[in-house]
Amino acid sequence: MTPADFDILYEQGPCLVVGKPPGLLTQAPPGIDCLEARVRAFLQARDGRAPGAHLGVVHRLDRPASGALLLGLAPAATRELSRQIEQRQVRKLYWALAGGAVAPAAGAWEDHVRKVPDEPRAEIVPADHPDARLAKLRYRALGCGPGFTRLEIALETGRTHQIRLQAASRGHPVLGDAQYGSDVPFGEQHDDPRLRAIALHARLLGFRDTTAGRDVEIVAEPPPAWSGFLP
Repeated sequence: MTPADFDILYEQGPCLVVGKPPGLLTQAPPGIDCLEARVRAFLQARDGRAPGAHLGVVHRLDRPASGALLLGLAPAATRELSRQIEQRQVRKLYWALAGGAVAPAAGAWEDHVRKVPDEPRAEIVPADHPDARLAKLRYRALGCGPGFTRLEIALETGRTHQIRLQAASRGHPVLGDAQYGSDVPFGEQHDDPRLRAIALHARLLGFRDTTAGRDVEIVAEPPPAWSGFLP
């Protein structure tokens, strides 16, 4: 049995990596569609897991983004994976289609950002702002096309909407990301804007599977909307 609405990228004991489609929440209150609920329902149907069985969401992806997401199927595994995230031992690489020509072709972006209270967005603030948190990433250009640059991004911090905000603040909003200034549509244009994709994809996850006793790197292929932007 395979799921129809998400991909299983890695499954070993209590470690699970799934591919999140764009336009889907990672988590949500009961009764609202989200990846966590879909994974839970699939495991119940396939394995007969109890409805309340442990399913730990170790990190999240923004609703309009896609890619690899790490889950724990037992409390001890979730704690260990969360520890690796907190201590920055998990390698995360993202792909993004950024508007315009990004220069230089490789570099680092560093800003101070904050989550805007009671709003689903973040903003850049002065370093001395009381809510300021340091946001750092490294990037390199993998190619370019008419009106866009394809970037590979390694996060050094994990702030709300970090890649989207830092790219947009430099005049290179992620394609499809109207919230941060993109006027270029990306993917299927659903009537409900919450279902629309942006060109941000969690391409690779690297972590230590302590149960299996080995290091793991999982690659997630981008969804079909990327097909016209890849070599």
